[in-house]
Amino acid sequence: MDRPLEQTTMRKLYRRLLPFAILAYFLCYLDRINVSFAALTMNKDLGLDASMFGIAAGAFFWGYFLFEVPSNIILERVGARFWIARIMVTWGIVSAAAALRVGPKSFMVARSMLGLAEAGFYPGLVLYFSYWFPAAAASFAWINSIGNLGGSSALPLSVGQGPHR
Repeated sequence: MDRPLEQTTMRKLYRRLLPFAILAYFLCYLDRINVSFAALTMNKDLGLDASMFGIAAGAFFWGYFLFEVPSNIILERVGARFWIARIMVTWGIVSAAAALRVGPKSFMVARSMLGLAEAGFYPGLVLYFSYWFPAAAASFAWINSIGNLGGSSALPLSVGQGPHR
């Protein structure tokens, strides 16, 4: 391939695909770890002890683990654009519905449903980028660094000015 054409194409891909993917992954990571900061006040409100909170918070990964591979098989069949959009819409709906939880059981159901909804998001991005970038590792380095930024910004975004009474 002609070198200037390749560079122009790669620049265009980076400008069009990466900003949205980075933002989406940042929100994904923030949503995933925000539950630990929410526990500061939420455990008392929902009647959760530390062990029940750990089990319920870990329920996210049960659904995520079970549906990660099937999600990517579907992504391959129906297309990345459609399937990643479906993951994000479902994830948003389930995240919003999490406000309706009233006790330990509903918290566990909400976390496992969130895992089901979000399953395949990161591997789907990896697969999607492998279609577009010849050396996709550079793209993933950007996304993973944004995940670290999500972790460091979760506390100020989650608790704001301090505990609300």
